[in-house]
Amino acid sequence: MIHGSDGNVATLCLDLDTSKALKEVVDADAAKLRHLLQACGLAFVEDSSPSGGRHLYIPLAERMDAAEARELVEALALMAMSLDPSPHQNTTDGCIRVPGSVHKSGGHQTLITPLSKAYDIMRRRNPVAALLKLRAALAPELARKRALNARAVKAVAAQRTGTLPHLSLTSGSEAPLRRVARTGLYDTARYKSPSEARMAVLGHFSACGWSLNQVANELHGQFPGLAALYGTPERRARLLPYEWTKVQAFTFTQAPQRPRPRKHGEKSAHINNTSQTLTTGGAGKLSSAGLHQLVNDLENILYAVLDHRLQAKGRQGISLRLLIRGLLGYMRAKETDVLDVGCRTLAAAMGKHHVTIARLLPILVSASDGILTKIADARYKAADVYLIQLPEQYKQLARELTWRKGRIHAVRPVFRALSDATALVYEAIERSRHSPTTADLVRATGVSRNACSAALSEMETLGMIQRQGHTWRTTTVNLRMIASRLGVMDDYLEQISRNRHDRAVWHAYLDRFLAPQVEENVVFDAERDEYWLPPDDAAIWHAA
Repeated sequence: MIHGSDGNVATLCLDLDTSKALKEVVDADAAKLRHLLQACGLAFVEDSSPSGGRHLYIPLAERMDAAEARELVEALALMAMSLDPSPHQNTTDGCIRVPGSVHKSGGHQTLITPLSKAYDIMRRRNPVAALLKLRAALAPELARKRALNARAVKAVAAQRTGTLPHLSLTSGSEAPLRRVARTGLYDTARYKSPSEARMAVLGHFSACGWSLNQVANELHGQFPGLAALYGTPERRARLLPYEWTKVQAFTFTQAPQRPRPRKHGEKSAHINNTSQTLTTGGAGKLSSAGLHQLVNDLENILYAVLDHRLQAKGRQGISLRLLIRGLLGYMRAKETDVLDVGCRTLAAAMGKHHVTIARLLPILVSASDGILTKIADARYKAADVYLIQLPEQYKQLARELTWRKGRIHAVRPVFRALSDATALVYEAIERSRHSPTTADLVRATGVSRNACSAALSEMETLGMIQRQGHTWRTTTVNLRMIASRLGVMDDYLEQISRNRHDRAVWHAYLDRFLAPQVEENVVFDAERDEYWLPPDDAAIWHAA
């Protein structure tokens, strides 16, 4: 039994089960957990089962509350897919098979740690300071688990009250093929062999726009199950390029043909009805360098004028400031000052609802003082068209200000799990010309002192920033990796899937009003008279 009569635990028990993932994934998760525990200074005992599973025992010097132990184990389960947290989720019947026990499939639990070392670890046990290091290392997973629990509670409350009947507990769950890539377990009723399961997973990644290098890099990262489906590394190295080529060919033959992306400087036909008319050169068309300079000038005006003007709008102003940053980011990426980006695309990039984006865009147009102008309404399947320009009254100011280092961003993935105010605070630290203090950040961002302090504390916990004296600076941590640990990609994929469904429904509704194109030869036959002449009255009388 894991829990005592008081419900507390003296040892954390990590059960890596082959029913959760393939044996290769279990071994990879065990190596990952060993590295984490050793980095935090925690000693542990390890054993293995005849079925290929593993157990890690972390003895504690002070007994831990059952709820706190469950929180830690569930956070570790988000990091290791094969970890079964159920023993710590049941305070009355939670148990684990210890070394030397008889296994149900035959054989015994085998102790991997040397007996003398295991005895010493269980006798000395781990201090509280090492557990605090573990909690600090698991900060993203702990925050993600709290968010998932809050979402589940909200879903249950909505179902009971009937306010949101469509909300379910599965909201935010990952795609089935992604789970196959993580665990290596697949539905045998749907895929008859590991080869078919591999091809389905590779087809999913190909349809999502992944490259072969990206897939190969994640085989030892977040998708060890896909690597386990190949069996051996030699077989994987031989088959992966071949299967990826087959999947690519199948994807491009089955997908609808899309226009070839235009290279820089190349003239081509319009790709949709919102494209600009091609010019012959001259002042009407910005070069690539000129457009990047225009974005830099607009950034100067944004920081010097527009940010302070939007701060007066309170909470809505924060969303407007991030929205204009997103539009400038699209402007730089697409190298055009005319944008026809839909509300759902902007919503997916910013982590908001598309109705919110549709409500904010007209407000931003009126508050931007001529920087953002709507030049065409949405028509059929095309989105509204906006022009981004530098008004005449700001040109002199833009020339006098110095361009800032780095790139401008709207809402990077990690901040979908944090907050908009945190995104602005991080940007102020990242793009500041010197390491700012907390007071500098409050003045630069316009957020309250309490919100700024909370954002700094949360980012410091996640390792995104660090304090040097009274100033702050960013670290070299990978923000995308933190976003993945926070579970942001699950929410992003769910939003993308919902947007695709909404677009399909809307396009089907629009197609109902398309008049069918009927050829002339279908309604007119040259061999048949389409009219009737009445007979001559004289001829009728003469015949009578």
